[in-house]
Amino acid sequence: MSKLFLKGNEAVAEAAVRGGCRFFAGYPITPQNEIPEYLSKRLPEVGGAFVQGESELASINMVIGASYIGTRAMTSSSGPGLSLMSEGLSTMAATPFPAVILNVMRGGPGTGAIQGAQMDYLQATKAPGHGGFRLLAYAPSTIQEAVDLVYLAFDKAWEYKAPTLVLMDGCIGSLMEPVELPPMKEVQREEYPLYTSPHLNPGNPKRRCSATMITNERDHEDWNRVQAARYATIEKNELRVEEYMMDDAEYVIVAYGTSARVAKSTIRQLRDKGIKVGLIRPITVWPFPYESLRKLDETKVKGILCLELSIPALMVEDVDRGVQGRIPIATYGRAAGIVFSSEEVEEQMMLHIEQDWK
Repeated sequence: MSKLFLKGNEAVAEAAVRGGCRFFAGYPITPQNEIPEYLSKRLPEVGGAFVQGESELASINMVIGASYIGTRAMTSSSGPGLSLMSEGLSTMAATPFPAVILNVMRGGPGTGAIQGAQMDYLQATKAPGHGGFRLLAYAPSTIQEAVDLVYLAFDKAWEYKAPTLVLMDGCIGSLMEPVELPPMKEVQREEYPLYTSPHLNPGNPKRRCSATMITNERDHEDWNRVQAARYATIEKNELRVEEYMMDDAEYVIVAYGTSARVAKSTIRQLRDKGIKVGLIRPITVWPFPYESLRKLDETKVKGILCLELSIPALMVEDVDRGVQGRIPIATYGRAAGIVFSSEEVEEQMMLHIEQDWK
């Protein structure tokens, strides 16, 4: 199949259509605006529907409605918009209604910088909304990978009957790269299972329902157990990680997304100088690849640099949990849309190698 030269946001929008998306509702926010702009033209061409909601709150509830009737639906936004959608995301997590959510991150906190950054890590992995729910969260580092993961996300959302997140950043959304697009899927509306109990759906046992309709405490607790089992299955089956030049690594960078792109250039530069550096790149930020860190040999690996486009560092908490204090960890980040260069990261690595990781 031939490749096309596409901008990241437009490429993932087309991947969504090819993955079966037939409904989109969203609200404009930089740096993801090309996604709804593209879909406003593309979805009607395949019999789908595009709605620009009056707000992020309205948009996520429209997505819930489309999912309720079995339509493959999605929305996209950036950090502030995702915060406004968090109640709707929690509602979706309390239902068997799936959807795909794209977060093209910007700086923060608050409205933050409109350029790309990686400051929504905790929102994506720890607190996407109230109620203790989880989102399977992919973090692509190239446009091709973003296309492939958005395409996959629709299948996984519908497999687990749960909302699924693709965590991009503004750099990947704005870059242009050669991309091979996946084939168009023919999808039908999907019926969801019915949930019944003495306390669910009184007087109408065949009515679809969610945890938001449960009034009996034991039934609600049972629902939470069902959800916990679902998350355990996702953790077991959906973890994705790249281990790059790790076989002989004496120093390790942990990075995802755009940071990982820069890290690979830095690693090649340092290897040319005889310094053995490797990369652990989470492709899913939840589930997180703790095992890749736990298996590091502390007699061989002298130091770890957690690299993020974020100040303060956020992913370092998960890195520390995986390392369990066996190997020293340093952090380095930029923010507000400023992207570090490979030379800048090399300088930081050498500083720690010469001063801290002897």
